[in-house]
Amino acid sequence: MSVFSFFKADNFTPVAPVPAEKIDKTYKRMRIETFLAATFGYALYYVCRLSMGVMKQPLIDAGLLDATQLGIIGACLYWAYAVGKLINGFLADSANIKRFMAMGLVVSVCMNFTMGILGVSADNGLVGNSVLFGVFAVCWAINGWAQSMGAPPAIISLSRWFPLRIRGTFYGFFSASHNIGEGLSFVFVSAMVAAAGWHWGFFGAALAGCVGVAIILFFLHNSTESKGLPSIEELANEPQPKPVPASEQRSLTRRLQKQVVKNPGVWILAIASAFMYMSRYAINEWGVLFLQEAKGYDLTEAGIIIGINPIFGVIGTVVSGWLSDYIFKGDRKYPAFVAGILEAIALVIFLFGGPARWLNIVAMVLFGIAIGVLISFLGGLMAIDLVPRKATGAALGIVGMASYAATGIMTIVTGLMLDSGEGAVHDYTYVKWFWLGAAIISFMLPILNWKRKQQEIE
Repeated sequence: MSVFSFFKADNFTPVAPVPAEKIDKTYKRMRIETFLAATFGYALYYVCRLSMGVMKQPLIDAGLLDATQLGIIGACLYWAYAVGKLINGFLADSANIKRFMAMGLVVSVCMNFTMGILGVSADNGLVGNSVLFGVFAVCWAINGWAQSMGAPPAIISLSRWFPLRIRGTFYGFFSASHNIGEGLSFVFVSAMVAAAGWHWGFFGAALAGCVGVAIILFFLHNSTESKGLPSIEELANEPQPKPVPASEQRSLTRRLQKQVVKNPGVWILAIASAFMYMSRYAINEWGVLFLQEAKGYDLTEAGIIIGINPIFGVIGTVVSGWLSDYIFKGDRKYPAFVAGILEAIALVIFLFGGPARWLNIVAMVLFGIAIGVLISFLGGLMAIDLVPRKATGAALGIVGMASYAATGIMTIVTGLMLDSGEGAVHDYTYVKWFWLGAAIISFMLPILNWKRKQQEIE
C-alpha cells in the first residue's frame, strides 16, 4: 500500500447501508463520538506542542540555551506549522481524516520523546550546547509539521457530521480543545518539570500524545457516507449539492479550493488571526518567563497562573458558538469585536499591572475568555462561513498559515528584544507594547469584512 492510498478518503467506498430504522440512532452516536474524538484528540496535540513553553527558565538557568536560541527553536515549529497548515489543509479536504490526524500526533509524540532523551544526555554532559540547540531546532520543526496535521481533519470532521444550524455551537465546544490542551500543558507539564527536571516535560507530553492517538483511532469517523449513512445534507434536510461522479470529486475540490484562495475576505481574516495569534502565543510561550522575571514568581506559581487563561478560555469558546448561532443567528462579527477589546484590556492589566496574585489571575481570566472567543471566530469559523463546505480545509489552511507564520516572527522578535538589553534580568519595556499592539490590530481588521457574504461558486 502506498502512502497516498493509505491516506486517501474512503467517502465513496461502497459499504453496507445502515438500515432505515437505525439511521437516526447510529448517526447521533457516531456524531458525538467524532466530536469528542476531535476535541480531546486535538487537546492532546496541544500538550505536545506547548511543552517547550514551560521549560524556558530552567533551560536558561542551566546555561544550556539563551532567549534568542529559544525564540529561534520556537519559530522553527511555527514556521513549519504555517507551511504545513496550508498544505495539509488542502490535502485534508480529500483525506481519510482518522488516519491523517492520528499520524500527525504519532510523529509529534516521537519528537517530544526524542527531545526528552536528548535532555537526559545534556544533563549528563554527553551533549554540548550547540548540538542541543541544533537538534532541538530540527526536532521542533518536524514537530511543527506534524502539528499541522491536527486541526484541519478535526474541523473537517465537524463540517462532515454537523448541520449548518448547529455548526457554530459545536465548533465553539470543539475550540475548547485549545484551552484544555493549554491548561494541561501549563499545569501538568509545569508540575513534572518542577518535580523531576526540565527534560521530563517532554516525556510527559509524549505520554499525553499517546493517549490522544488512541482516542482518534477508536472514535473519529471519516464521514457519514463512509459509515453507510446518507450525506450530511440529507440527514440535516439541507439543500442537496449538485451530484458529482466519484471520478470528478477531486477535480471539483481543487476548483473550489482555487476560488477560496482568491477570496479577499478569507485573507483579511487570516491577517487578523495572525495578529491575534501573536498576542495569544506571546502569553503561552513567554508568559511564564515574564511572571518569573518581571514579577518575581517561581516556576510552579507562574505555570498555574498562566494555566488559568486556557481554563477560562473554555467558557469563551463554548459561549461563543452558542451566542452566535442562537442570539446573533450565525453573525460572528459583533461578539468577535467585543472579545478583541476584552483581550486588549486583559493584556494591559497583565503587562502593566503590579505583581499582586489576584490582579494577574483576573487578567488571565479575562484573557482566557477573550482568546477563547477569538480562536473560535478569527481562527477558523468566520473563514469557513465564507466558503463552500467542500473547501473548508483550504480556508483553514490559509488562516493557519498566516497565524503561525506570524507567531514564529513574534517569538524570534521577542527573544531578540529580550537579549538586546543589559543586565541579568530581561527588560520587557518594548516587548509589552509589541504584544499589546498585535492584539489591537487583530480586532480592528475584521471590520473590513462586516458586509461580506458567503462565497458562491458554481
